Amino acid sequence: MQLDEKISIIEAVLFASGEPVDFDRLSVGAGVEISDLHKLVTQLNSNYSEHSSALEVIKLEDSYQLVTKEQFAPYIRAALEQKRTATLSPAAMETLTIVAYNQPVTRSFVEDVRGVDSSGVITNLLEKELIEEAGRLDVPGRPVTFKTTANFLRCFGLASIADLPPLPSDNSQLTFDDVSNPEGE
Repeated sequence: MQLDEKISIIEAVLFASGEPVDFDRLSVGAGVEISDLHKLVTQLNSNYSEHSSALEVIKLEDSYQLVTKEQFAPYIRAALEQKRTATLSPAAMETLTIVAYNQPVTRSFVEDVRGVDSSGVITNLLEKELIEEAGRLDVPGRPVTFKTTANFLRCFGLASIADLPPLPSDNSQLTFDDVSNPEGE
C-alpha cells in the first residue's frame, strides 16, 4: 500500500466516524502500525496546511478526530443556523473544575466540595456531554463516578487532562483577611 493511500484511508475513517477514534482502532482499521499512524496523521495535517484546508486532525488523549479549524466556526454556525452555544453558569464551571481536577469523582464528592446539592448541575453537564459516567465505586451503595469527556477536551482546547493549568498554591490564594484588610490596617 502506498503512503498516499494510507493517508487517504486514515482521512476516510476519521471523516466517516465524526467522533474521536482511538489510536488502536484507527491503526487496525487503516492497516498501519501505531508508530506509523502518528507520522501519517502528521503528514495529513501537513497536506491540509499546504492546501489551506479548513480541516485538521486533532489529538484528544489517545484518539484522533477530524475537525474544522476554529476560525471557520462562525461561518459553520451561520450556514447551519445554529444558535450560539450557551455559556456555562458559575455553578457548572465550578462543578466541571472539581470533576476535571479530581476525576473520577462521585456526586457526593462534588457536593461535599461545593457545599450544595449538585444534581441539576451534574445532569446539565452530562446532557452537554462534558462529563460522563466512569463506572461505580466498589463500596456500599455502589455510587456512580464521573469523569470528563473528549468533548470537554475539545471545548477547552486541550489535548489531554494533563494539559489543565496547575491549581494555584495556597500562598497565591487570597484569604478573608486580605480582602477585609487589604493594606494591613
